[in-house]
Amino acid sequence: MVPSLRIASISGGLLKCNQNSISAVVTRAGSWWSHVEMGPPDAILGVTEAFKKDTNPKKINLGVGAYRDDNGKPYVLPSVRKAEEKMASKKMDKEYSPISGAPDFCKLSISLALGDDSEHIKNGLCATTQSISGTGALRIGAAFLNAFFKGPKDVYLPTPTWGNHIPIMKHSGLGVKTYRYYDPKTCGFDFQGALQDLAKIPEGSVVIFHACAHNPTGVDPKPEQWAEISKVVKDKKLFPFFDMAYQGFASGNVDKDAAAVRLFLKDGHEIALCQSYAKNMGLYGERAGAFSLVTGSKDEAAKTLSQIKILIRPMYSNPPVNGSRIVMEILSDPGLKKEWLADVKGMADRIIGVRTQLRDNLKKEGSSKNWEHITDQIGMFCFTGMTHDQVERLTKEFSVYLTKDGRISMAGVTSKNVEYLAHAMHQVTK
Repeated sequence: MVPSLRIASISGGLLKCNQNSISAVVTRAGSWWSHVEMGPPDAILGVTEAFKKDTNPKKINLGVGAYRDDNGKPYVLPSVRKAEEKMASKKMDKEYSPISGAPDFCKLSISLALGDDSEHIKNGLCATTQSISGTGALRIGAAFLNAFFKGPKDVYLPTPTWGNHIPIMKHSGLGVKTYRYYDPKTCGFDFQGALQDLAKIPEGSVVIFHACAHNPTGVDPKPEQWAEISKVVKDKKLFPFFDMAYQGFASGNVDKDAAAVRLFLKDGHEIALCQSYAKNMGLYGERAGAFSLVTGSKDEAAKTLSQIKILIRPMYSNPPVNGSRIVMEILSDPGLKKEWLADVKGMADRIIGVRTQLRDNLKKEGSSKNWEHITDQIGMFCFTGMTHDQVERLTKEFSVYLTKDGRISMAGVTSKNVEYLAHAMHQVTK
């Protein structure tokens, strides 16, 4: 118990404490937080910090997971600028959003994911809430699973997976297990390994899938492989939990990128779905996303949504309004939506284009390695297959910054630096 401080004197109307008494208390009690250790630095932020300190004019940052234009600069979509102009003219207030977000935002988001002609939407089977981007959607979903899921409280994730998946699940009180996904020998999908592992998962378990543009590998199952995965999941009575952070950004086509989600629903699954507008609308700092449960009945949708709102209330109370308003302006205006679809296709096409340029320049350098996986993979990231030592050389000798596992952000590759990057990669891998 900390002793009370002795009052030493009152001077000039101010109460002064005896300094010796204060020192004695601090010495005896110690600081409240003296036991806290320094946490490890974030792997991605560490890459960016090292990049900033580098003075090499040819330096390249391939760590950041945000889109850049062909000049390496952050990019705001023209359709987003127009939406903001429309919003400004309306002079809207800044009142609280409902706990689950604006109803129109939720309707437009689930329609984008499932398609305007979705029977699940028409039959009222979807419980959708706005979230704080994709991370927030995952957090809501994990909290709901922990509170209400009747099956095992272990979640099965692909190996590897997005770095934040594991801590989100663990912080929500769920266990984390894995299934095979990436094959380092081929830099591609380990289809047979994934099927074998999924078939061994205990019945009634939760399995997380990346709907498209798998992060961090850029490796996606083919449509016929998704069909087989769906069958195994159905046979084993597993619960599919989709993380769809890149709809439209992967292939340039929002329907194609949502194909796996729609296939599973067509096959009779009930699913959980996380959406993000960070990548496909460039709304990184606006934190606009959605979490949905596609349930078995209208009654279940209403009941689960009521419980989701109860979980959100002590978590962050209400979602932010600005990002959701941008999304609503774009998706509710046919002309603006058409322009956005062209914008997102333009971003996807640039990424696809620099993949081809990088592969071709590696061939031009005389590399004898097979770099076809660069163009076989999709989305923002590419698992190059480079070793830890090769990555270190790439950074030390050529000022090319990336994560230690050899993952590069294709958004950092431009027509101006692709030849230099290919030369550097060839030098460390030949």
